[in-house]
Amino acid sequence: MDTEKEIEEVKEDSSAAETPAAQTPAVEASEIESSEVEAATSVKEEKAPDWKDLYARLLADFDNYKKRAAHDREDFLRYAESEVLKAFLPVMDNLALALGSAPDKDDAFVKGVQLVYDKFLSAFKERGAEPFDSVGLELDVEKMEAIAQLPSETVEEGKVSNEAKCGWMLKGKVLRAAQVVVSAGKGA
Repeated sequence: MDTEKEIEEVKEDSSAAETPAAQTPAVEASEIESSEVEAATSVKEEKAPDWKDLYARLLADFDNYKKRAAHDREDFLRYAESEVLKAFLPVMDNLALALGSAPDKDDAFVKGVQLVYDKFLSAFKERGAEPFDSVGLELDVEKMEAIAQLPSETVEEGKVSNEAKCGWMLKGKVLRAAQVVVSAGKGA
């Protein structure tokens, strides 16, 4: 029985304790909620995005993307074109070599080879590729590859005296460097 009395006393104590405690948290909760709402409102007001600025930035980023994509496409096409042109450069070299060593320039066969060479040359020029001369110029390591250095009575030291392979430019850039012989000056 003592146990039942103790249980009833505990129940009474807990119900008496719940009544004031239940009211107190409700008051505190409403105070906490109102302060949180005020804090959230002030944060929202401080961090409200400037939509015009965001739109302008997004528009500028998109414009930059379009320019970058167009530039990348141009580079890709230029690179693809350069690989095809490089593949035909040995053909051009062989045709030039055949024309240079032909004994009779008026022969019909030589004239046919000349026509083929001229067609290749015009096709290269239409795509922006052109040969460049290097004989008599200072050695330019950006455009020329020195394969030998020989003495020369007519060409100054450091200048190109002979060209083994013609150099080619494609739209302002080196497609193939010229292979040249550089003069060592007058022989001793």
